[in-house]
Amino acid sequence: MIKTMLTLRCLLLPVVLGISALACAQTPEANIKKLLQHRLADGAPIDSVIKTPYSGLYEVKIGSEIIYTDAQAKYVFIGRILDTETSKDITQARLDDLNKIKFSELPLDLAAKTVKGDGKRVIAVFEDPNCGYCKRFRKVLNDTKDITVYTFMYPVLGDDSKAKVKNLWCAPDRAKAWDDWMLNGKAPAVATESCNTAGIDKVIDLGRKLNVTGTPAIVFSDGSRIPGAIDAKTLESKLASIK
Repeated sequence: MIKTMLTLRCLLLPVVLGISALACAQTPEANIKKLLQHRLADGAPIDSVIKTPYSGLYEVKIGSEIIYTDAQAKYVFIGRILDTETSKDITQARLDDLNKIKFSELPLDLAAKTVKGDGKRVIAVFEDPNCGYCKRFRKVLNDTKDITVYTFMYPVLGDDSKAKVKNLWCAPDRAKAWDDWMLNGKAPAVATESCNTAGIDKVIDLGRKLNVTGTPAIVFSDGSRIPGAIDAKTLESKLASIK
């Protein structure tokens, strides 16, 4: 019935109102995107709209988040969709898929590299020097064997974080300086004015582009990511699951 009504409206409007038939040729997804963009209070840009296979809902991706709406974009549903038969969190599964990162495209030259053992298992992590959870996770990494860690110094907790990162960035051995600070509170020497710190802003831009909104943010070689600190057992389990 709704489809029939929409078809009739698209046939009649150009005749009655003299508007272009092109507007009626828009897909439901395009119409929803246009309507929601005006109705969302924060005005955040909508990345995509797709129809889901359940209950006529449409999935709306905004940044690193997902919300749901109806075909007329009249109602917005914020929350998780769960499969009651399998207990699978469908929303989280979609978020994990949408937020995957192409690990091979990360600018690893901007990261401090640490290799432990054979280094076959590889991760990247965004950390802030003033982040307590980052320091906790750094201790987990310190005890992890056979791993390569690319650390992106990501100062997002304030001006003091950026000042600390400047000194760490300019240290002769960035990886060692980072571990000395995060594990033992040993600060590096103050950076000289001649040190080129342009890479720090590049890392900040990278984090924003990848929707890294908090630290630590862990990126695995398969492109999946985990926000926040995890314990050794969880890290080992995740690494073992990656082929």
